Order: sequence, then C-alpha cells, then structure tokens
Amino acid sequence: MRFDATFAGPPADVVAAVRSAEAGGFDGLGIAELQHDPFVTSTLACAAGTPLRIGTSVAIAFARSPMTVAQTAWDLQRLSGGRFALGLGSQIEPHITRRFSMPWGKPAARMREYIAAVQAIWAAWQDGTRLNFRGDFYTHTLMTPMFNPGPLRVARPRIFLAAVGPLMITVAAEAGDGLIVHPFTTHGYLADVIVPLVEEKLGERERSEFELIGQVMVATGHDEAQIAASVVAVKAQLAFYGSTPAYRPVLEHHGLGALGDELNTLSKRGQWAAMGELIDDATFEHFSVRGTPQVAGAELARRFGDRYDRLSLSFMAGADASLAGEVVSAARAAIS
Repeated sequence: MRFDATFAGPPADVVAAVRSAEAGGFDGLGIAELQHDPFVTSTLACAAGTPLRIGTSVAIAFARSPMTVAQTAWDLQRLSGGRFALGLGSQIEPHITRRFSMPWGKPAARMREYIAAVQAIWAAWQDGTRLNFRGDFYTHTLMTPMFNPGPLRVARPRIFLAAVGPLMITVAAEAGDGLIVHPFTTHGYLADVIVPLVEEKLGERERSEFELIGQVMVATGHDEAQIAASVVAVKAQLAFYGSTPAYRPVLEHHGLGALGDELNTLSKRGQWAAMGELIDDATFEHFSVRGTPQVAGAELARRFGDRYDRLSLSFMAGADASLAGEVVSAARAAIS
C-alpha cells in the first residue's frame, strides 16, 4: 500500500506541504478543491521537483469543460514528468447549478461521457487521430494545429473518479483507471458494497490495473488532549458529510438513516456546531481511527491493508508533519 498526504490550503503554501510529505515518508500529495483552484496548486506542486505523485483529489468535473480539463492535465503531466494523476468528482446539484452556474442532470451518464471526451481529446494529441467526439452532453469536433499541444513522452495521465453511490462507482470501474473512495465510507460499506461492485464491473480487466484509493480521517496526537481535540474536529467533518442526502446509503448500511435525517435538518437551520455533537463514539469508529501514531497506524493497517492500493490520510486539528510521518511508519510496519 502507498500513502498520500492531503492538502487544501492556499497555493503559496503547497511547496512547503510537498517537502513535509516527503519528510513524512508519503508517496503522494492529493490536492483538494475547496477554497482554492486545485490545478493552480497542482502546478506549483508539480514544478517543485519532487518524486511524489501529485493529484487532484478531487477537481470538480462538471464545473469545467472536458477540453479545459484535458489541456490542464496534459500540461501537468508534461510538467511533472509523468507524476500527475487526474482525480475528478461530480459534486452535488446545488453546487453545480447555484455555485458554478453549470448544467446538471444524469450525473453518472454525464461523467461517463466526460471521461470519454477527455480521452478522445488526449488521443487526438497523442496519436494524431481526428477529434470527432459527439455525445449527449459534450461535443468536441475541432482541433487545429495551433491548439494541439502535441504528444507526451510519458504515459497519459490516469483518471480517477470519486464516487459513493453504485451508479458512479460503476462508471469508475468501467471507464476510469481507479476509484477514489469518499472519506465518508465505513469498512463495512467498503467490504459489502464497494469492493464487490468494483470487481463485478471491471469485466475483463485485471484488478491490478485498477487503483482503489481510500480516504481516511485520522485523529491522533502524542497525548490525550491532542487526540481529543482531533476527535472533535473529525466528528464535525463527519456530521457535515452525514447531512448530505447523497451519502445516506452509507448511514443506512449501518442502520443510521435517522441520524442522516437529523443532521440534514440541522444543516438547513445552520446549526453547524450542534451537528458534531450527534456523532457518538460508535459512529466515529465506523469511519475514522484515533489514538497515538502507533495505535492509529496499526488500526489503519488492520482495517485497510488488504483493501486499498493507496490510502490518503487527513489529519485533523493541526497534526504536524512529524506526527503524520509516525502514523505512516507505524502503518507500514504493521502491513509488512
């Protein structure tokens, strides 16, 4: 298993985050799209001269044209010498229509076509084939030499898709190079729903050709006070995720559907602080790990060592690079 750090800060801080991830023994750095553009941040990370794999985790596909994403990812793959990974996500309807003012509808079918469009554009650049992509949502039929960046000397970027529900998981397994499993995922949902569906939908492809990437929030520290503060931060984040109807199947898998309803109601009232208090310790344990670096690392290995190809770790409440590195070292030791 390989381990990735996560970064969601401003672009000006990403080079320091790259160096911290290197020092912590990580294999890659995932760039989130929250308050900052993930491609701007990824550009600085890719130019930093690092052996880490740099990837968007994730960029919001439906906020952008397949052409603009194809071009940006192509440039980043060239800039990084083949170390860039294109992670895409759909987001949910309110964000696409009200925040980005972009069309929404049939997200799984749209995402399948989006990936096909990006791949068709890349084929035109790499192989010189005529660009003639015509779909239900996207059409790309014009590519003149002036706008063709030309072939790469490294492999094309791999496309990873974030998914929670069965329709989008199916798209990832059938059309993508890997699945980014949402942090609001339990070991039970992973084992009972996600892995069997991925294996079924891969068809004739070997499982080794497809990357399963987990995301786990870790509450850790060197003393009980630090761990407790981190647990509170994780619970707040879990409550935010749990309030989203799209993630309800995970709660229902554990008989927690009523919790999702209550969280959704509080979110509509703007009672964000109260939401975290609804996440009890038993619910926390379904989603996250806690403890000293040695305890947390061993627990990550126990739960996910035989499930994920890569594990992307989020450390809450300001855990520093040395603390994160201790967790990774403990997990590696437990797996080996």
